[in-house]
Amino acid sequence: MLTPITGQERIASLDIIRGFALFGIFLVNFPSFHPAGYPVQMFSLDPGYTGLDRSIRLFYDMFVQTKFYTIFSFLFGLGFYIFMCRAEKKGFPVYRLFTRRLLVLLVFGLLHLIFLWYGDILHTYALAGFILLFFYRKSNRVILGWAFGLLIIVLSLMALPLFFSDQLYGSLQQEQHALGQQEMKRTLDMYEHASYIEWVTYRFSAEVSDILSNTPLTVASILPLFLFGLYAGRRGILREPDKHTRFIWLTWIGTLTMSIPLVSMVFAVEYDIVSFGAAKLDAKRLFIQLSGLTLCFFYMSSLLLLMGNRLARTLLVPLGYAGRMALTNYLGQTIVALILMRGFGLFETFTLGIGLIICITVYVLQILFSFYWLRFFRFGPLEWIWRSITYGALQSIKIVHK
Repeated sequence: MLTPITGQERIASLDIIRGFALFGIFLVNFPSFHPAGYPVQMFSLDPGYTGLDRSIRLFYDMFVQTKFYTIFSFLFGLGFYIFMCRAEKKGFPVYRLFTRRLLVLLVFGLLHLIFLWYGDILHTYALAGFILLFFYRKSNRVILGWAFGLLIIVLSLMALPLFFSDQLYGSLQQEQHALGQQEMKRTLDMYEHASYIEWVTYRFSAEVSDILSNTPLTVASILPLFLFGLYAGRRGILREPDKHTRFIWLTWIGTLTMSIPLVSMVFAVEYDIVSFGAAKLDAKRLFIQLSGLTLCFFYMSSLLLLMGNRLARTLLVPLGYAGRMALTNYLGQTIVALILMRGFGLFETFTLGIGLIICITVYVLQILFSFYWLRFFRFGPLEWIWRSITYGALQSIKIVHK
């Protein structure tokens, strides 16, 4: 029987970073569970935040938005390398094994996307993972070449609207705005009056089909982070950070230096200190994306440096409990958010301030749940299902206390 990585084989720093990213992702995702979330995102509508909510939204854009899914993506590539290496050492058919692992993740993702929420990332990870398999035995030069090449292409496409004339851009915005307002009314009506079956059917035609059609671009934007993670896995940077202290410090200094002007530009564009005319929203998105790449590595290097301090490491350990059950907690966040938004009608009185309090509360509860669950079980419930199908047999989940 094939056996998965044991608890003793896990790398604690990865779980802590993963748990940290899980919280950031929840902060970003929670507002998009509002029924207006999809039309606002897809049709570039102004959400109309004012007062405290505008300040919170700006804080998210500067320090949270795109900064945490990038960490998760990087860790996926790193985890891929660790999984393949360990499976290979045990003599397992590594490509077949990881393909099965990806297929299970794809099923999880599609179920999540179709029946719960348009913002699922799991199906994209699975599809990008199939491409990642081709890079396992490639040289570091090829891996980094593809990573930087794809990154440049994606960022160039994002920057393209900045070169449109204001007249052309304005007419496109007006058309999008009109379509978005129509979609907003339909979406709100579905949330308020439709049955669950009607809601899912509506979402499949209005949201899921659009999301799937954008998959190639989404995969292209995630794959570079996968490749950077694969490269870091080969270097052993997160597995043995003590041996790479100089590199980690250089990363910390370099990414902090790059992040300051990029984050400042998000602020400057928001308050029209720097004007991009009709392309303001796209300019803001570009700087959010660029700062997401630099802050992603700044946050990770900061955590690695903090983990070198005994007190800081003790304070960070609880994040690792949530990180060990990342799949269960990620999908659990969706269920909680939908219950609050749709079940209890929170969307009628929702503010980002309320959302922030809810996210902190739910995440603390997830840490506590994960801590107590892992006292008795080796894996989270969904992690156990994932592993069992991957290895083709039910895995031992209970911890036997002697």
